[in-house]
Amino acid sequence: MHTMLLFNFENPLLWVGILAVIFLLFGGSKLPQLAKALGQSKRAFKEGITEGEEADEEEKKRRGVGDKPAASLASVDDEALFEEARRRARLRVAESSIPEDRK
Repeated sequence: MHTMLLFNFENPLLWVGILAVIFLLFGGSKLPQLAKALGQSKRAFKEGITEGEEADEEEKKRRGVGDKPAASLASVDDEALFEEARRRARLRVAESSIPEDRK
């Protein structure tokens, strides 16, 4: 029962122990640098998520997704589906033929 209290994250003694181990591992002079690096990493991660979400929204707007309800597959005739597949295949071929330095 006593060991369960030791690993309870609400226990202040546990936090003091964790902080003591961190202080011993990194030393007093390295802790501010460690905190700064963690803060920068967190900020960069949040910026990356935000940029990804914005890019998704722009892609949806560019493609027109969300502006109109999606047609059910049963309502589209086979020839229209084949034409769309051919159009997308041509786009893929055109995109793959662009040299990497021009992308």
